[in-house]
Amino acid sequence: MHTLIGADGWPYPSAVPGTLGGHRRARLYGRLDCPSALRAISRGGYVEERVFFADEVTAIAAGYRPCAVCLPQAYQIWKTEQAMAGHTAAELAGLLGLLAAARPRVETVVIGHGRDAGPSAEAFADAWENGAWKGGLAEGAVWEGDTWQGTVLAVVGWPEEAASWLRQARRFAAGPPDAWVVAGAPLGWARMSERLRQSTDWDPGRTFGFASTAQAVALAAPGTLEGMRGADTDGTTWRITRNLIHRDPT
Repeated sequence: MHTLIGADGWPYPSAVPGTLGGHRRARLYGRLDCPSALRAISRGGYVEERVFFADEVTAIAAGYRPCAVCLPQAYQIWKTEQAMAGHTAAELAGLLGLLAAARPRVETVVIGHGRDAGPSAEAFADAWENGAWKGGLAEGAVWEGDTWQGTVLAVVGWPEEAASWLRQARRFAAGPPDAWVVAGAPLGWARMSERLRQSTDWDPGRTFGFASTAQAVALAAPGTLEGMRGADTDGTTWRITRNLIHRDPT
């Protein structure tokens, strides 16, 4: 019997060997004869983090990305898709509306973002500090006063792959703010949120995310994102409960 990783990220026994190998911590997959992996194995590394997949579809579904060395074409496609990932106007308005409706009232925020989500973080910061979102409040949100100017305490970026994310996690959790706002690819946010839960006083119940961050619930340890809320690309909102994404009624 062989042990393979399934689309849900969990191992399962298989009567046939996998066709692709991967690295659990780096969350990447590649060919079994990948020269980079073989060099690492020959030096005594990699083996403890080694995983296997039945096929590429399963590896991608489990949250792994292509190896840049042995799958350069697939890696470039993945990179392009990551770079093109952004937010919609409806998504930003929905997210801002959630914070406007939050009680206790949210005035100060810390913004966190993955490597390719800087533009989304900048757009939120601009809207939050300059009141550009007054006309985009979600239905039912309460506007208090004639003007509004929120405060961004810090903007913290993190890589999609890191040794521990501890330095970024400590910066992100410092403050503390009234709320945290996050943007980025699911994998990076999953790893970052796990470090936050392990090493800081960060509260997912006071965390609000752009659409893509919701998918991290399938990659992070159970319970890590319990209570987090956010907005989809069409402006509808969601919350995470019991490791599931629940869409709010429209």
